[in-house]
Amino acid sequence: MTDPRIVILGAGPTGLGAGYRLNEVGYDDWVILESNDYVGGLATSFTDDAGFTYDIGGHVMFSHYEYYDDLVAKLMGGDYTELEREAWVWMEDRFIPYPFQNNIRDLDPQTVFECVTGLIEAQRSEHSPSNFSEWVDAVMGAGIAKHFMLPYNFKVWATPAELMNYVWIGERVSVVNVETILRNVILGEDQVSWGPNNTFKYPLRGGTGFLYEGLRTFVEEHLHLETHVTTVDPVAKEVRTADGRTWAYDVLLSTIPLNKLVGTMDDVPESIRRAVPGLKWSGSHIVGVGIDRSISSTKNWVYFPEPEVPFYRLTYLSNYSPYMTAGPDQTLFLTETSRSEHKPEDASTIVERVVDGLVYTGIMEEDDRSRIVTTWLCSPDMTYPVPSVARDASLGTIQPWLRSQDIWSRGRFGAWLYEIGNMDHSTMQGVEFVNNVLFDEPETVWIPRGQGSEGAGIR
Repeated sequence: MTDPRIVILGAGPTGLGAGYRLNEVGYDDWVILESNDYVGGLATSFTDDAGFTYDIGGHVMFSHYEYYDDLVAKLMGGDYTELEREAWVWMEDRFIPYPFQNNIRDLDPQTVFECVTGLIEAQRSEHSPSNFSEWVDAVMGAGIAKHFMLPYNFKVWATPAELMNYVWIGERVSVVNVETILRNVILGEDQVSWGPNNTFKYPLRGGTGFLYEGLRTFVEEHLHLETHVTTVDPVAKEVRTADGRTWAYDVLLSTIPLNKLVGTMDDVPESIRRAVPGLKWSGSHIVGVGIDRSISSTKNWVYFPEPEVPFYRLTYLSNYSPYMTAGPDQTLFLTETSRSEHKPEDASTIVERVVDGLVYTGIMEEDDRSRIVTTWLCSPDMTYPVPSVARDASLGTIQPWLRSQDIWSRGRFGAWLYEIGNMDHSTMQGVEFVNNVLFDEPETVWIPRGQGSEGAGIR
């Protein structure tokens, strides 16, 4: 195909990234269909009636890609803050530096002992882990697994660790060795610089959604909001929407969840339908709490492994920019609580439980309850694509078949790969889709997974 008709499903980072690239190269035969009345997907932001601005979770803007860096710089201009990462873990009634596994010296002596001896024992043994739980034991030992890694990851994923694989880890999890932990315990050396986002920029106004509203200006003429996809017909190469319209395509970029994409299709091979149940996910309750006083803390975010509070992460969103609150000398907290069939969370009580948790941990004082000027709740059903033990086999079945039908399924839930689910990854998947289709350039961000995917979809 020399001039394919391109249809894009979804105006999140991936769809907008694709649209931006198409506009950039001067290509005109394309359209974006978005079911919501806004753009940005899970990366959008909302401002409530009280004037407080919320992201859907604690997004941190850092990048692996020069193209994305240049794009963000173009969109933000000089209107951004630049922060040094300050991340902490709250456990045993105290704050310790992140990552936990490298900074255990201030914990109770018995906890320190169990963590050190467990790590030494693990490194003396040979292991062949078959799931994430076994990987944690093998790499970090029983003590770190017990006190942090397993309880924290259950709170994040709302999925037992034994039901998850471990190929997603990469730069997502800091591993540890005996020398590092002994330097921390004996010499008092904290390790606080681990990770790819030691410094990060953040839009001065509008939250992360500011970026995607900016991208919208480059795709506006091709964008159709409130256009819900009901059917994808890969044989006729047509998309049908709830308003009765039909959209013909030569090439389809789908960013809607992969399981839902397959569900829109008739006459799908039985092997594809059998693969879909291997795709697992979790949802969230995102709770914002605005209080009418300033908080004297420079923290960016805090992790909470223990069960006494419902949320696994707290972001000091007002520390990202002074314009996230309605006025000066106010504070905005954003918390994330995961939920799934393995970990149900009552939406009707979550805001109250979050406030209780903030007071319990000392983040808020008891009399701050009377200073609360606003609360906000957003409960997306799908927040994280879980790297389940069956995920890669499912992807290795579904993705090659889709490509044989001229369908690229990309983005956080389109690719169903948490390890490339950040905003930069997702945007670049859209950009590389365009480069792949129009210029036959290989995709480098998207990762083929599972049996049957070797080489599939790379060119």
